[in-house]
Amino acid sequence: MALIKLETGGLVCPFPLIDAKKKMAELATGDELLIAFDCTQATESIPNWAADNDYPVTRFEQVGPASWEIVVQKR
Repeated sequence: MALIKLETGGLVCPFPLIDAKKKMAELATGDELLIAFDCTQATESIPNWAADNDYPVTRFEQVGPASWEIVVQKR
């Protein structure tokens, strides 16, 4: 299992989610994608996308005043 980081800081929604979908498609089952973002709307859209696709969220935290990291596992 690999942990791949996707940096989307500075991108406005929906681009963090679009980039996450593209990167997730490249990963193998069991790999995890760490998405770093600063778009407030993505705090809802990325977890909702993960839930809709049965991707477990293994970590989700605010790491700065307006920045977050979420780790999503591919099944």
